[in-house]
Amino acid sequence: MSQRTATPTEERTGTALEPWQAGTVGGIVGAVVFGAMMAMQTPDVLEAAIPAMYGLEGGLAGMIIHVSHGAVLGVVFAALLVAAGRPNLAVGPAVAAGLVYGIAVWAVLAVVVMPLWLSAVGFAMAPAVPNVAIESLIGHAAYGLVLGAAYAALE
Repeated sequence: MSQRTATPTEERTGTALEPWQAGTVGGIVGAVVFGAMMAMQTPDVLEAAIPAMYGLEGGLAGMIIHVSHGAVLGVVFAALLVAAGRPNLAVGPAVAAGLVYGIAVWAVLAVVVMPLWLSAVGFAMAPAVPNVAIESLIGHAAYGLVLGAAYAALE
């Protein structure tokens, strides 16, 4: 007589996305929200500084680059959650993680990397290092909050 053993398997149901996909979409949505804030508060950053990092000009180029950065950083957010063994966070913890992540992105990329990069490409209005701007901090925090919420909703 043969014996059957049930083996539990983890199955995804519904329309949930893989973590990297949820991170990509969340990053795009967060970057669009942050980009809208930037367009109203600090349009020179969107129209001149961001495109200058790649030798480009104009607000459309700035927004496309900004949203692309947001998508890539959203994938990094998802990868960090997966690496930490926490890819399936509820909304509250995901929003909190997104907020912390957004502030960390600001502290490293906006405060240090972007001004160095702009100086390296010869951008005349490159800010000094550290580039501590409250509008940027608020925008990156908003990016992180939206990223976390969207990630939890989609993943």
